[in-house]
Amino acid sequence: MERDELLDSQVCFALYSAARVASNAYRDGLAALGLTYTQYVTLLALWERDGVTVSALGERLRLDSGTLSPLIRRLETMGLVERRREQADERLVTVHVTDAGRAMQPRVAGVQRTVRDGFNLSPEEAVLLRDLANRFCAAHS
Repeated sequence: MERDELLDSQVCFALYSAARVASNAYRDGLAALGLTYTQYVTLLALWERDGVTVSALGERLRLDSGTLSPLIRRLETMGLVERRREQADERLVTVHVTDAGRAMQPRVAGVQRTVRDGFNLSPEEAVLLRDLANRFCAAHS
């Protein structure tokens, strides 16, 4: 078997493994806040840009509507976000962070720090890793 055919030589396997390790690293801290990893990244996106349409949020998170709708519904039930129909065009639904959702930010930042410190990467390494992952996604989307 050729070296480039081995599992550990595959970029896809390294990315898959890294993604699982990263999301698992957040699991305990987020669970203490009552959040899943997907709920966490949804809140991050909304803290960046509140009041986006459901479709824009799905594009930002790379989630289909079958995954996104129940996710938003659950965050609504938790009181962290709310959906609103646009008055100018009632076909458009936007998602907004509530006061309770905004109040989660400092607690989430604590989880982020804990996880970041646990990976033991220099700031430069973290930026390089992020940039390479983003470049990979951009090339294959």
